[in-house]
Amino acid sequence: MSRRLRGVARVVAVTLVLASPAVLARQHSAVREIVLKQIALPHHYYYREMYLPQATTGPGSVAWSPDGEEVVYSMQGSLWRQRLGSGVARQITDGPGYDYQPDWSPDGRFVAYASYRDDAVELWVLDTASGRTRPLTHNGAVNVEPRFSPDGRRLAFVSTVYNRRFHIHTIVLDESGAPGEIERLTEDHESGLPRYYYSPFDHYISPSWSPDGKEIVFVSNRGHIWGSGGFFRMKAQPGSEMREIRYEETTWKARPDWSPDGRRIAYASYLGGQWHQIWLMTAEGGDVFPLTYGEFDAVAPRWSRDGRRIAYISNQDGNTSLSVIEIPGGKRTRIDAREKHYLGPVGRLRITVVDRRTARAVPARLSVQGPDGRSFAPDDAWRHADEAFDREERKFEYSYFHTPGSSEVTVPAGPVTVEAMKGLEYRVFSTRVDVPVGGTATLRIGLDRIADLPSRGFYGGDLHVHMNYAGTYRNTPKHLALQAMAEDLAVIENLVVNKEQRVPDIAYFSDGPAPAWTSGAIIAHGQEYHTSFWGHTAILGPKDHFLVPAYAAYVNTPASSPYPNNPSIFDMAHAQGAVTGYVHPFDTAPDPGKMEEALTNDLPVGVALGKVDYLEVVGFSDHLATSGVWYRLLNCGFRLPAGAGTDAMANYASLRGPVGVDRVYVQTGTRPDQARFLEGIRAGRTFATNGPLVQLTLGGKGPGGEIRLPAGGGTLRARATLASIVPMDHLEIIGDGKVVADLPLTGDRRAATVDRAIPVRESGWYLLRAYSERPEHPVLDIYPFGTTSPVYVVVGDAPRRSTDDAAYFLAWIDRLEKAAREHTGWNTGAEKEAVLADIAKARAVFLEQIPP
Repeated sequence: MSRRLRGVARVVAVTLVLASPAVLARQHSAVREIVLKQIALPHHYYYREMYLPQATTGPGSVAWSPDGEEVVYSMQGSLWRQRLGSGVARQITDGPGYDYQPDWSPDGRFVAYASYRDDAVELWVLDTASGRTRPLTHNGAVNVEPRFSPDGRRLAFVSTVYNRRFHIHTIVLDESGAPGEIERLTEDHESGLPRYYYSPFDHYISPSWSPDGKEIVFVSNRGHIWGSGGFFRMKAQPGSEMREIRYEETTWKARPDWSPDGRRIAYASYLGGQWHQIWLMTAEGGDVFPLTYGEFDAVAPRWSRDGRRIAYISNQDGNTSLSVIEIPGGKRTRIDAREKHYLGPVGRLRITVVDRRTARAVPARLSVQGPDGRSFAPDDAWRHADEAFDREERKFEYSYFHTPGSSEVTVPAGPVTVEAMKGLEYRVFSTRVDVPVGGTATLRIGLDRIADLPSRGFYGGDLHVHMNYAGTYRNTPKHLALQAMAEDLAVIENLVVNKEQRVPDIAYFSDGPAPAWTSGAIIAHGQEYHTSFWGHTAILGPKDHFLVPAYAAYVNTPASSPYPNNPSIFDMAHAQGAVTGYVHPFDTAPDPGKMEEALTNDLPVGVALGKVDYLEVVGFSDHLATSGVWYRLLNCGFRLPAGAGTDAMANYASLRGPVGVDRVYVQTGTRPDQARFLEGIRAGRTFATNGPLVQLTLGGKGPGGEIRLPAGGGTLRARATLASIVPMDHLEIIGDGKVVADLPLTGDRRAATVDRAIPVRESGWYLLRAYSERPEHPVLDIYPFGTTSPVYVVVGDAPRRSTDDAAYFLAWIDRLEKAAREHTGWNTGAEKEAVLADIAKARAVFLEQIPP
């Protein structure tokens, strides 16, 4: 699951090999840009969810009042104050942005917090007596995790203001809470370590003060290759020496909190398990033990000022909640906001979504947005936000929730905009509703179909979803099935996967094959195999067990060897009756001639050896770049179906889109079970898309079909159809990598039906594709794109050959062999020779296409 900055707006020239001169290159408009561009770290997709605060429907972070009688916490992007033993929560901030991570001053006069607005996160302070707020920082960076010193005169926090990296700073506060001098405590340090998911520069996060105010404890990856780091102490002065007191992988979530007695530190850890719980260590590290237990996350611990209780956030019920545990004793008390008192006038909006054709309520995706750009969700729904957005289109990223068919949400009184959609076969609905003060507005949404693919035997699925992956919520097959139905998916392949040592969904493989959930939608459990050296792959429908270790070529681990390579993994998967594929392949088409660029993806080896069942053509990559490589493989005579997968972390609060953003439609005839669905993928009866619904028949045959013509060829009739929720710029029939028919698009460019005669002179393949040249809301991807799998044509029994493409892959294979020979991580010579033998066999296959 390579985490590229997919949402980053960039200008990408994609060379479409073997295309006509008119489409040799294309550029994306620089429109969709990632949220919070002020952070210079790789894999935005990880730290944004696991570290940066989220606008969840339940509580997200908590702090104690000095007297221990109240807590203040973030929820739905606002701050709330609640007395223990009371079910009444009082809102204390309300926009204009989203407010998070409160900390209460020792004298009780102020609450400091992080506020996301104006495309940055700044620190603000609220006067608890007057309710007035004012900013503490104005640097336009990302400033988070404010913590008052024990005397209340300094505030420690994390900021990216210096070189766009996470550093710990302090700010001096006067008696009135006004900000003074800011100092950076941590040094900028380039590690020189071969980090993959993390920057070569060290980061410093999650500071907590010692009770005497002289030191801080924090998390840093100083000296470590993998993970977000271990625990360090230092004097709270610039340039002080760091001292590591304990190392364990913290996955961004540890957030240590120093006890008032100075002897203990509470933190979140998944040590020995798959889920975070609250643990205790000594102030010097020591031997640790857990305070909470369970197959769910308990995070963000905060000591009460008397040291007798710890408040924390849990996702035990799926959504987030707030609890307090007594120390010692372990009695736990849930803090629920049964009654909410809002700062401003509010009303209720009751929404029902129906399929207009059947008049029945249906699950769907809803977005409810106020005039200031903020979004709202029901208390009983999971709120999600996109990873990127167009600043000219909206002030904040698009936010949404899934409804089972009817939902009720509290919103500021006045106008709100409601958007509804249900997958790609229904027209997007949008309207404005005026919500009365203290009243309820009712909205009934009728969704209209633009296509009915099940009536033609096609059913949609997402081949690349992670049900749980270190995210904010705790997902289950039942809830994931709701997400699937709201996005109009029949099948979701949950690819169980690791994040460092964590494999949250491994329990589904406890004693053999993981059983599928089949109520409403099929939730089937497979595996993503992680080797960032050879490329990531998917295993769908394994009938026996989970492959371990779940990764290879991880430097400085017992799995540092590049063995097993992907062909070896595919053999193990096929032995279980599984379907195999390469996932999120390419952001740019590889150039084997650019020696300065790493090229170790072994896709051509796996394909040449006949071990690959599909390619994720539409996924977490650039679709045209990936298609260019796919076309070359097809030109060499390989039959490789198109698959699609979103790589969605379905338990994230902030993700690059819900399940089904990238999906594959498989022709199964009747509603499929998983076996029928996977068989359709193997047979190539598919089309892959993130928006346009494209279908092609050639000579009466659909994708995956074969047509035989006599020597000399002939003319075949092509019938192409398009239906799309957004406009398309191009609708093309591709033959052997070239545009053989540029089909007309008229009107709103969302629908077309075209018949065209296609002359065929030699063996080859043909497919239909559609795409737009820029992002189009609500397609939450870098640009809309759809493609069918090929229809294959054999002329006079002659095989499909391509000398140029074979030469391209031979150069690629030379790079693979060089990388394999130079790698120093092999456990044994036998491992190395086995991989080199696979490379040699693949080379021989491509050499057969080169004339003597």
